[in-house]
Amino acid sequence: MARRALPATATALTAIATLTLTACGGGGDAKSDDIKGADTGAATPTVSASAGSGQPDLSLPSDVHVEFDVTQPSGARHAAALSSAKNYILALKHGITAQDPKDPAYQLYSLGNATKYAQKQIQAWVDGEWTATGTDSYYKARTDNVGGSRGVLVTMCRDQSKSYGKNVKTNKIKYTKASLDDYQEFRLLMASPQDAQKIWKVLQIEVQGRVKECQR
Repeated sequence: MARRALPATATALTAIATLTLTACGGGGDAKSDDIKGADTGAATPTVSASAGSGQPDLSLPSDVHVEFDVTQPSGARHAAALSSAKNYILALKHGITAQDPKDPAYQLYSLGNATKYAQKQIQAWVDGEWTATGTDSYYKARTDNVGGSRGVLVTMCRDQSKSYGKNVKTNKIKYTKASLDDYQEFRLLMASPQDAQKIWKVLQIEVQGRVKECQR
């Protein structure tokens, strides 16, 4: 899949955060567009839904891995926001490997533009007859309060140099040479829980490509 960043900027994302979250009732208590090859302390394993839990399946095929090497925030709000941001990223990968643009996983963890983004990403992979293989890594996570909206902006680096596309019909893997194109910065604007599910959800997402600061 071709790699390209979204056109929005971090400044623009932050500038609209308060207005957008407020419009959505944001309160809360104290590649296609570069999910390439499709996609907290120590690396976090992929989570599957528990029987009868009512939560969507986030499991991945045995040849697909998503790693999160981030430190969990001490504050409950920021910790919950980061956890849901990670689940949204997992849900994107799950939808790609399941070849389901209407997968319930990303719908649980997103609202508005972030929901549309996920569906568009997954649909592009399905239309291109591609799925994912390899390892996607996320690290250098940061969480910040957003104005008076009580939302949280989650920022993470991404290394997709070991994540590849695989043709669903031939199983042929499209290997790519590691380069600056593999390093991105994800910015996810999180809206605080609004219903009985008590789940933070991604409202806006921006992916900045070719980020030298994310190289390692």
